[in-house]
Amino acid sequence: MKDTSMKPAKPIKRNAAIVEFSRDHHFSLLLVWKIREGIKKAIACDRISHYVLHFYETELSPHFHNEEILLFSKIAIDNNLRNTAEADHAAIGRLVATLQKNPSDQKLLLQIADVLEKHIRFEERQLFNYLQEAIPENELAAIALKLKNREHEPESAWSDPFWEKNKKG
Repeated sequence: MKDTSMKPAKPIKRNAAIVEFSRDHHFSLLLVWKIREGIKKAIACDRISHYVLHFYETELSPHFHNEEILLFSKIAIDNNLRNTAEADHAAIGRLVATLQKNPSDQKLLLQIADVLEKHIRFEERQLFNYLQEAIPENELAAIALKLKNREHEPESAWSDPFWEKNKKG
């Protein structure tokens, strides 16, 4: 007899509005990988930090703002999932501000990578599932329209791809 108690989890069907935020998460997880890859390759922390600060300013901070304004504002201010996400955003912002003052701090870079990855996993596995159920379909459709046609190529203009194979410096 086949044991069906351990069925693999079905892929989550994301609403179009949530998909845009998940796409941002993809690039943020790439940032996590790039930080770790740079450190593994013994790239100067200043070079990695320069990219992290650029990414935070151009991608991550606007992403956090959009999540808070477009999604989180649709649920109760005392909601535990919302509070966790907003606290994570603030903590990541503080870490990045510290990195600005200490760009050679390898432990800080790794801490940013760890905290960011944990935050993204939380949003993808818990918060977004909740938001998809809690926010009415018509409001999600309006959010999706606001996010449509955004560009998503964070490193396309970056001149120092330290994470690539055989790049030295």
